[in-house]
Amino acid sequence: MNLAIIGASGNVGRKTIEILEKSNLSFNNLYLVASSKSSGKKIIFRKKEIEIENLENYDFSKAEITFFAVGSQIAKDWVPKAAKKTIVIDNSSYFRMNSDVPLVVPEVNSDALDKHNNIISNPNCSTMQMVLPLKPLHDEYKIKRVVVSTYQAVSGAGKAPMDELFEQTRKYLDGKKINSQNFTKQIAFNLIPHIDAFDKDGYTKEELKMTNETKKILEDSIDVTATCVRVPVRTGHSESINIEFDNLYDFENIIRILKTAPGCKVIDERKDGGYITPIEAEGNYTTYISRVRKDNTNIKAINLWVVSDNLLKGAALNTVQIAECLMKKK
Repeated sequence: MNLAIIGASGNVGRKTIEILEKSNLSFNNLYLVASSKSSGKKIIFRKKEIEIENLENYDFSKAEITFFAVGSQIAKDWVPKAAKKTIVIDNSSYFRMNSDVPLVVPEVNSDALDKHNNIISNPNCSTMQMVLPLKPLHDEYKIKRVVVSTYQAVSGAGKAPMDELFEQTRKYLDGKKINSQNFTKQIAFNLIPHIDAFDKDGYTKEELKMTNETKKILEDSIDVTATCVRVPVRTGHSESINIEFDNLYDFENIIRILKTAPGCKVIDERKDGGYITPIEAEGNYTTYISRVRKDNTNIKAINLWVVSDNLLKGAALNTVQIAECLMKKK
């Protein structure tokens, strides 16, 4: 078994390499591939030096499973070609809503991997951390509606926006003028209620991804409405989630369900600091659940605070977990 990473020099590509370094996955060779800008550079992996290959010249038949850690345009152009010779696990949004492409979070719907045409999609980072606690709650009580507001780190937009946050912060503290390059407004010491392009109804594509992907992964009958906000945080997405069930629930049972939700951990001490924030989630594989409480305006609803490292479970970790599932099934 050989593996490959397309986009090996980007944020998600580098995180995928880190996760594979620590994983127990058994494979022979790892091929690293990127654009001509990065080709020729060398990366140490498991004490061996690997040279990054140029995507234009790469032979996709060299690996049985290939991770695509690139944007939608590159995925659109290259994934169909790659899928003729390898199983592709794609982190972009391009194929997610295709009816014949499974959209997979292994703890939630690994059975979707039973059927694929060599293309498997990784969900949006915000969707992924939300469906982890939603799945067992939906199994028990059947979710009717979800209202979610996200607080998304700049790393979700790539390396250049991360660098710009640091640069803007320095300029702001020095009293210098700020001109935004990668954001629609200043991000340092600010919030921007706008991620991705606007749709005709006023929602952004990021908000619609959360709606459509949640329905595809869990159940189409669930109503989802989202507001997605970019915040001046380096890494780690946070979400305030209101969940309404079809029926009345037992609150103690809600807590029991969340405490046993795969991939999650409840930290909810109801005291100063008894909850998880993005900086504590950074670098952790776990999705954290805090501030669990009844909705005092609706006897069929609860509120959650959910935090996860968007570059790990929100991206690279999930793709590696999908590969682990595929290898077990094989």
